[in-house]
Amino acid sequence: MQAAHNLFYQYGIRSITMDDIAKHLSISKKTIYQFFEEKDEIVGACCTGDLKDHGCRMEDITKNSKDAVHEIIECMNYLGEMFSGMNPNLFYDLQKFHPDSWKSFRNFKEQKLMQMVENNLRRGIKEELYRPDINIKVLAKLRIEQVELAMNPHVFPPGKFNLKEVQLAILDHFIHGITTIKGHKLINKYKKINEEE
Repeated sequence: MQAAHNLFYQYGIRSITMDDIAKHLSISKKTIYQFFEEKDEIVGACCTGDLKDHGCRMEDITKNSKDAVHEIIECMNYLGEMFSGMNPNLFYDLQKFHPDSWKSFRNFKEQKLMQMVENNLRRGIKEELYRPDINIKVLAKLRIEQVELAMNPHVFPPGKFNLKEVQLAILDHFIHGITTIKGHKLINKYKKINEEE
């Protein structure tokens, strides 16, 4: 599963066959079939494991962050790590060829991520780091849709755009749109930016 996961991240899902996975592991395809009936089952197992790991990591970030802005900055760093080694076609392949796994991703995004973003927005308002007039439901929905938008190869073609840079630019734009002056100063502090008043 780990070998398949690494290959999917590096080359995308569609271009990797059961033969490629077997060759990468220096085992026979027959051995893989003892554990997985087909590639789609491997994709599903990898997706389930990834979503669980991402959920745990983001919960840790929330728990250990100093404030709402720090939480978003740490999430930006985590996203940067995650997307830096990922083939941009991975999400397109998942959506087009593995509907059950794509549904799991969408459920994770629309439930777990949505709740985390809403909690962060409430926390930021309470800490006076985010503007009190923001619409939490609307902005939480916007934020999770931005994640998927950045992975759309028709909007940001992989040959012209770097997935990591797109994700970080969109998140940076989002956080600057919701912060108060106090929050903006914290962004600069955490990103080590010196800015004239």
